Amino acid sequence: MVVFDASTLILTAKSELLDLFLAHVSAPVVIPAEVEKECCGVKRTLDAIIIQKALDESRVKTVVVKNRRLVAKLQADFSLGAGEAEATALALKEKAQLLGIDDKNGINACKLLNIPFATAIGILVRSRENGLLDGSKALEKLALLAKHGRYKGSIIEDARRRLEAGQ
Repeated sequence: MVVFDASTLILTAKSELLDLFLAHVSAPVVIPAEVEKECCGVKRTLDAIIIQKALDESRVKTVVVKNRRLVAKLQADFSLGAGEAEATALALKEKAQLLGIDDKNGINACKLLNIPFATAIGILVRSRENGLLDGSKALEKLALLAKHGRYKGSIIEDARRRLEAGQ
């Protein structure tokens, strides 16, 4: 199972990586109800429409996280928002293969709780390494992630070097 947090799901949609990822992942992809609300609840942006389409086509499924005590503990212990806490709780409970998360506190929680995780940039780099994208397309998507994400310049430059090295 692969679990997504809202930030990574939105970034992969905005950078046109979500459909590519969903087409090539063999595990079920799920999001907590709070993440669905954060992504598709109010806004009618292009990324919200892309995510809603994936939900409507059952390529991504919504799961209700029932362990509210664990969600509250994760929020308190790691200063996580509701979506990040639900995604982390779900990944823990289901022993997820991967948690897509870009939130710094969420990444720290994953490291401490031994949850395998990937950021949107990590998904992009892995897609390039696996031959799903050519170099120029990968660099275009990196530019979109740089535009829409809150990444340090050093992270973008490291990703650029890794993408160019694969050419």
